Amino acid sequence: MLERPAISNHTSRNGSPLRPPFSVASSYKPDSAGLGDDVHPIIHEGRVAVITGAASGIGAAAALIFAKLGLRIAIADINEARLQQVGKEVAAIVGNQNLLVVPTDVSKLDQVVNLKEKVYELWGEVAVLMNNAGIGLKGTSWDGMNDWKTIFDVNLFGILNVQQTFVPFMIHQENQCMIINTGSKQGITNPPGNAAYNASKAAVKSLTESLAHELREQPNSNVTAHLFIPGWTHTGISGVHTAEKPAGAWSAEETVLYMLDKVRAGDFYVLVPDNETRRELDELRIMWSAGDIAEGRPALSRWHKDYKALFDEYVRDGLAGFAGSEKSF
Repeated sequence: MLERPAISNHTSRNGSPLRPPFSVASSYKPDSAGLGDDVHPIIHEGRVAVITGAASGIGAAAALIFAKLGLRIAIADINEARLQQVGKEVAAIVGNQNLLVVPTDVSKLDQVVNLKEKVYELWGEVAVLMNNAGIGLKGTSWDGMNDWKTIFDVNLFGILNVQQTFVPFMIHQENQCMIINTGSKQGITNPPGNAAYNASKAAVKSLTESLAHELREQPNSNVTAHLFIPGWTHTGISGVHTAEKPAGAWSAEETVLYMLDKVRAGDFYVLVPDNETRRELDELRIMWSAGDIAEGRPALSRWHKDYKALFDEYVRDGLAGFAGSEKSF
């Protein structure tokens, strides 16, 4: 049996090291909670998709996939040269008449307003708003203030600029539509190494949860919100540019296709796996992180030397529980 660290009065300094309970067999999601294509038929030919951060990675992949599904595509990004190249690829699928390319810095509200005006002037609606622009600069908890400001200007206020510009128009549309905000697992489990990025994505999670609730409470609302949480995806946001996709990563196309399956089903939290981390492991990591608060453990105990063995045991037991649950069906 593993030796557990000493505890004293369950203080915040020496909180309970007990593993949080986690049942793989139970679920509190109602069977009727899904919003399948039969009641939310928005991703189809002739509708309009607006994608920010579309010059590369997930945004570019989404633009091409939506184009192949027959949607009209509006793409935006601060990198005009790359954006124009993606535009050529999209136009080859849907034609120039079904494409709108608008270079946009989402951190600048006036530029986002310009994007919205061009989209509504041309097509009069938005079916899918993919709020995807983001950057991966680094900042520690006490250093890199300029990078902190830049990260939040794009990753948080960019998302907010797009929301506050488009949503007031989308909620009055006759046809159903959806908003997909791109978050990050780092905004949930908060791994050490980039406090600024993690904090920005944690804010996106909170913002998108509030958006979903507020839309849900609107009378006769035709708009849903979804938090897109990619796994390890082969893109350039990390600053690591390699021609060959690492074996553990998913391609941007795989990630977007998985996301589309989940939003079609009505899922709010779109937690995407990859070739290195299966969904069950993601769930265990998330539950452990939440348990830091509930159990009074030290902050980020998953990376605390006194809790490493406990976390490893928790994961082993949890994955075994998943395997046992699968065998029981």
